[in-house]
Amino acid sequence: MRNPFGRRDGAAAPSSDTNTSTGTDPSADTGTGADTGAGTGTRTGSGKGSGKGTDAGTGIRTGSGQGAGTGSGRSAGRRTRTGPHPVPVTSHRAARAALAVVAGALPALAFPEAGLWWLAYVALVPWLLLLRTAPTARRAALEGWLGGVGFMLAVHHWLMPSLHVFILVIAALLGLLWLPWGWLVRAMLGDGPSGLRAAAAILVVPSGWLLIELARSWEGLGGPWGLLGASQWQVSPALRLASVGGVWLVSLLVVAVNTALALLVVSTTAVRMTGLVGLVVCALTVGVVWWGVAPPPERGTARIAVVQPGVYDGAVGAEQRFARGEELTRELVGQDVDLVVWGESSVGADLTARPDLAARLSALSRAVDAPILVNVDARRADRPGIFKSSVLIGPEGPTGDRYDKMRLVPFGEYIPARPVLGWVTSVGKAAGEDRRRGTEPVVMALPPEDGRPTLRIGPLVCFESAFPDMSRRLTRDGADVLVAQSATSTFQNSWAPAQHASLAALRAAESGRPMVHATLTGVSAVYTPDGSRVGAPLGTDRSTAAVYDVPLARATTGYVRYGDWVLYGALSVLAALCAAEGMGTLRRPASELRAPRARTARGSRGRRER
Repeated sequence: MRNPFGRRDGAAAPSSDTNTSTGTDPSADTGTGADTGAGTGTRTGSGKGSGKGTDAGTGIRTGSGQGAGTGSGRSAGRRTRTGPHPVPVTSHRAARAALAVVAGALPALAFPEAGLWWLAYVALVPWLLLLRTAPTARRAALEGWLGGVGFMLAVHHWLMPSLHVFILVIAALLGLLWLPWGWLVRAMLGDGPSGLRAAAAILVVPSGWLLIELARSWEGLGGPWGLLGASQWQVSPALRLASVGGVWLVSLLVVAVNTALALLVVSTTAVRMTGLVGLVVCALTVGVVWWGVAPPPERGTARIAVVQPGVYDGAVGAEQRFARGEELTRELVGQDVDLVVWGESSVGADLTARPDLAARLSALSRAVDAPILVNVDARRADRPGIFKSSVLIGPEGPTGDRYDKMRLVPFGEYIPARPVLGWVTSVGKAAGEDRRRGTEPVVMALPPEDGRPTLRIGPLVCFESAFPDMSRRLTRDGADVLVAQSATSTFQNSWAPAQHASLAALRAAESGRPMVHATLTGVSAVYTPDGSRVGAPLGTDRSTAAVYDVPLARATTGYVRYGDWVLYGALSVLAALCAAEGMGTLRRPASELRAPRARTARGSRGRRER
């Protein structure tokens, strides 16, 4: 408004002219004399003018300026002064979207084959910082989804030859699991968090991530492949953590470290101290577990042979594979092995329908003086459908011990909702016919020899080794050795074989039992009860048989005894967050909330009219 003396300020004036002042224009408006005009107008900005006259122009003046002098000037029409041109909103949003996808994909480099395990502790920081600065909660949720899409594509990129474009659909659907996490990160880290909220974030953000891993661990969503904690499969302190709380505890710690680092980067001094304390607590947790939880003590050894025939495809591939496995097994004669393990789909016909194959296998068992665990991938003669089954062969033929695979690979071994999604078989290598499921886990007892106690094995097939609960169940049922039979020849030249083999280290550490990962085409590997590797693995370029002296253990780990307590803890943390928000405990004080300031044309704070 203009006061009666011609000075522009925030005081009211008895004039027919209405002037509303908001914002600041750095330009200089210099005039001489009095502004005169007839009508009404709106002047936006702040400025000073000295002189006489009335201002009743019909235009809108935006900006700030100073007027000095005693001349005359007329304001008519629209005069606008602006600063530098802003960046287009669309370009800014597109850039943030691209950054979200890239930031979400970054943690994939921590997994084999890249194997940059240390990257897992910082890989989430760029994503966290991006979500923290999202302009709205909706935008944070969107960028959470985009990052989730990037993560799923990067971790499962080796599925592209099989699923083709459909992998984009799967990634987009599974990426939705990160949508609420994006909102959660912004809520906890955005807008300058208080010390209390920052401390809570170090628990809340990892807990939210853990629930994402739990949700996508459901078999129907692809199973727990690419859990962040699994990237630490060769880090001894992390494996010790897994023995206490499973892979879940490792994931929780990794995300907590990332969250604390994000607080160090962006926050005030007080909140940075909270992030530093969080890092110290994480380090102390690892130290306490490392020194306070002893590895399972060794209780004898077992000599176990792994037979890896190599790649044999085509119409006669199954017969050639069987013949090569037979040849390699005969090389084990005289090596005093306790068990011979063949890989997944090592036998391509039901042994009841093919007694000749059963006879050849029993002859092998007699020759090496040890039972042979094979895997039959065929239509069963005694019931309808195709099963993948671990079958134990003794000197007299099949012993009767048989385990039918319970958890099948979506699209690879069955099509979820086939009437709706059956079309994917036309664009990729999806299953033409659904495999049938087994109903219960099985622990097989090998015959005792030379006064040694009976060795009990717990078989798993293919990606069942990714499920912590399955190996835990077999351990509780009395298994001395966990055996995973696998075949990754479809993904032979990708990251998949190495990633699959690494999962056995986590399962061994969690259960306190040694684990044998036997494949047709590599990578085959054996791990001790604390997750350390035994001997050299068999790579994807090998067609051979190898014998491993496998240490045994009988101790019960914390994970076997208490199960998924970390997941229940994460649920409790999020429930406590909801309660705290409801009571306003974590909200910022009202004095800290920012509100737009009303300004006069002069640029000073609005004053109450008197």
